Amino acid sequence: MYRRAQFDELAARLAEPRRMIQVICGPRQVGKSTMVKQVLQKTTIPHTAVSADSISEENTAWIGEVWETARARMRIGRHAEHLLVIDEVHKIDNWSEEVKRQWDTDTFNEVNLKVVLLGSSRLLLKDGLTESLAGRYEMIRMPHWSYREMHDAFGLDVEHYIFFGGYPGGAPLMKNETRWRRYIKDSIIAPAVERDILTTKTVYKPELMKQLFELGCTYSGEEISLTKLLGQLQDAGNVTTLANYLTTLAESQLLCGLQKYANDNARKYNSVPKLYVYNTSLLSALSGVTFEKVYTAPKEWGRWVESAVGAHILNYAEEQDYRVYYWRDRDKEVDFVIESNRQCVAIEVKSGWRTTNAGLPEFVKRFNPVYSLVVGSGGVPVEEFLQWNISELF
Repeated sequence: MYRRAQFDELAARLAEPRRMIQVICGPRQVGKSTMVKQVLQKTTIPHTAVSADSISEENTAWIGEVWETARARMRIGRHAEHLLVIDEVHKIDNWSEEVKRQWDTDTFNEVNLKVVLLGSSRLLLKDGLTESLAGRYEMIRMPHWSYREMHDAFGLDVEHYIFFGGYPGGAPLMKNETRWRRYIKDSIIAPAVERDILTTKTVYKPELMKQLFELGCTYSGEEISLTKLLGQLQDAGNVTTLANYLTTLAESQLLCGLQKYANDNARKYNSVPKLYVYNTSLLSALSGVTFEKVYTAPKEWGRWVESAVGAHILNYAEEQDYRVYYWRDRDKEVDFVIESNRQCVAIEVKSGWRTTNAGLPEFVKRFNPVYSLVVGSGGVPVEEFLQWNISELF
């Protein structure tokens, strides 16, 4: 079974002395539980692995019970250490408070019980961590699958990765596009929006949130004002509500509204957003078009290529601590501006239909980036760029 890079990261941390709770965080269906199971199969540390999936949400005491079971197994087995893994922990009410209580008790009593937490809802996990467990955990982030991972695990070529994206569960279904599309909608989009977001955040207009996500995905790679977007949505709302919902979708690593790059923050945050999906599966599934139709239409294919490049950049932004923008001044534009430590890199994506743009030289003249790169025609091949570690540009 294919091992993601986070396998080695978690295995190495568990081999260290007990310091912090290890939290595995990422969007749905990227292999968090599978990775942890792989580590458990390899580790020599005695372990207890449980899931809160079928536990009543009011049963907060359950966490203490499984914790005590792990302590008992460690004590009776006379083990120097023990590992407790709790999956779907976010489904329990006040889970973070109980985890904090148990962890602090072990720390005080010098009990060498190591803990790994994970769950299918990125939002619920992060909310609980910031509320109660500050200073007690470190995170291992699992983004959407990269081109290199999908190629190595499933043999995808770059064209099929650009269209079908990086959900490993959908890889065996790609030959039947109707079935693949249903899988993306039913097993990924519906749970991510209806369960994770709507049960985590206070969303006063759930239908508006769903419509924003579905319509926004189909606009991936395009600038669109929230006022114009609002006019295409059936449920009444306002621009502020849409902006808040877009922020929530970005926190869930589903859909992002990039802000325009500028020298001051006020201009950045008041700009027209440019929408990008975090996984091109979402664009393809919700657009309802076939691979052949998109691939043979150069202008459309260019938008998919740009979205794939954007997804690659966005997926590692949090882990590698950089920010992503776009830039435009009248008819001059740059698709992506990556900023880190007061330095920036400018990236322009060019496919066969789009070969001339004065934006990059103008941006270089105004902002003096570390690099100014063309990805695609006449520059770095898309297949090569999709395997780059973005942080190495700085």
